[in-house]
Amino acid sequence: MEFLGGLASVAGADLPELDIRDSRAVERAVEASKPDLVINCAAFTRVDDCETTRTDAFAVNAEAPGQLAGLCARRGIGLVHISTDYVFDGKKPVGESYVESDPAAPLSAYGESKLAGEKSVLAAFPGALVLRSAWLYGASGPNFLKAILARAVRPGAGPLRVVDDQRGTPTWTARLARQIWAAASRGMSGICHASAEGACSRYELAVEFLRLMEVGVEVFACSTAEYPRPAKVPANAVLENAAIKNAGVNVMVDWRADVAEFVAGFRGRLLAEAAGRRTT
Repeated sequence: MEFLGGLASVAGADLPELDIRDSRAVERAVEASKPDLVINCAAFTRVDDCETTRTDAFAVNAEAPGQLAGLCARRGIGLVHISTDYVFDGKKPVGESYVESDPAAPLSAYGESKLAGEKSVLAAFPGALVLRSAWLYGASGPNFLKAILARAVRPGAGPLRVVDDQRGTPTWTARLARQIWAAASRGMSGICHASAEGACSRYELAVEFLRLMEVGVEVFACSTAEYPRPAKVPANAVLENAAIKNAGVNVMVDWRADVAEFVAGFRGRLLAEAAGRRTT
């Protein structure tokens, strides 16, 4: 955790030991740890499920973060809240990107709930930092790259079809952690974008990842229309890290470099997990 610099200690909490919707439990946890900074990564991220469970989505993504922000404001604790590219409608032409000042216009219940969360956090605590990121992947937890790999290595796997008309900025969680610390250490507040440099389609990301993983499976491009889903997703949700660049604290690199470093560090673990073998 060298990127945390001189921070004395780090404590984390997740389900089931702490539910962000339980304001009393959250307050007890904050009182027990007495943090200088709270980083809220809690979210209802099952995008399609949000369409049919809007109440739960808004409770986790909007109402609870607002309560947490109020608690941090009252106690003089810094707060970083993680948001998403899904607050945009993705209608910008390919080649253009979204900056922090662009108007939000979410297409899905998930995006609506996350936008409501941004507003509730900043209303309760104007000094909080809201970081919008995108297409997150890492060694822990489910994500797009792991899903692609699991499909690619299953017995008898044939050619894969991946959408080529959704563009974004795939972001490694380890890089995002460094960016959070860089921005928070500078005392930044308000809304900032924090995603990898460059942009690609889901198809391009899958092809590059599987090439680096040395998994020989054919991948074909297809359209979003060929794979309809309950939630609408932005077609071009590329984020530009304008605010952190202006502040001189941008630590993001090209998405290809991060995917390569990710694979170099976790290839064996990822393959074992995709094959259903336990790893330590």
